[in-house]
Amino acid sequence: MDTVRLGKTEIVVNKNGFGALPIQRISDEEAVKIVRTAYDRGVTFFDTARFYTDSEHKLGLALSDVRSQVYISSKTAAVKPEDFWKDLDTTLTNLKTDYLDIYQFHNPSFCPKPGDDSGVYECMLEAKKQGKIRHIGITNHRLAVANEAIESGLYETLQFPFCYLATEDDIALVRACKEKDMGFIAMKALSGGLITNSAAAYAFEAQYDNVLPIWGVQRMSEMEEFLSYIDCPPQMTDEIRAVIEHDRKELMGEFCRGCGYCMPCPAGIEINNCARMSLMIRRAPSAAQLTPEMQAKMMKIEECLHCEQCMSKCPYHLNTPELLAKNLKDYKEILAGKAY
Repeated sequence: MDTVRLGKTEIVVNKNGFGALPIQRISDEEAVKIVRTAYDRGVTFFDTARFYTDSEHKLGLALSDVRSQVYISSKTAAVKPEDFWKDLDTTLTNLKTDYLDIYQFHNPSFCPKPGDDSGVYECMLEAKKQGKIRHIGITNHRLAVANEAIESGLYETLQFPFCYLATEDDIALVRACKEKDMGFIAMKALSGGLITNSAAAYAFEAQYDNVLPIWGVQRMSEMEEFLSYIDCPPQMTDEIRAVIEHDRKELMGEFCRGCGYCMPCPAGIEINNCARMSLMIRRAPSAAQLTPEMQAKMMKIEECLHCEQCMSKCPYHLNTPELLAKNLKDYKEILAGKAY
């Protein structure tokens, strides 16, 4: 079994962390069954967020009776003290616990520090003093903020997108965290669904002994796949290297990661799905992507206001309106049978 130590937190868990974002899409009963199966089979790290609608509630239902046997991290997007305390109280209530192992600032546009105008880092310190949180972390999609957090020495963990499509700058973050003895939690290890070979994804992450990937699952079959890797971890073979190289050639560059930070769209466009439809429909063909409902969502792109709000909020600095237009053109060709 592969294990990872999250830096100075001294939290040691196996390489299968549970990312709870997807379970907001399924029923309480289904979610509890998946989460409990994960725990029963050896998963002990569970990551959620106040932003993930009812996922905290579902983790609370599944794990409250084994709370002392697991590690739970959550997040707040608060930038004001009153919102911080409201979020923390709601999170603790939802999770049926009186403490969090890690509490993280959720993708802030700046690196919270003592003495800044927000006052939220002081809230973290006070919450830690009160015993409501044990470790302070930060998540981000911006390299500049992530690097500043590492250099500040104020954070015990960093959660950042990390998969086998990673750039050299992303890999440098992982190395910097190791040097600073800071835990690295890898989100989007499957690049929001664009990576379809979980064994290759796992083997890549396993090369970095300080990285804990959190896998987002919403089906028992997906959970079983990752649980099988606890006893038989995939190794980096020539075959897996070939898969990774093929995907890097196909996916590297300007593509939507589906993070959703551009949302909501004033025109009602489901940007985080529509802006990457071409890749999704070719890599994981599904009738669901061609239904009348999905067609209607794609056609909403024609109502784009070109207000550029999405561009200003994109952590990857994508030209989102242009990307949407390209995806719609390609989608129409697919519908017409001219491409696939």
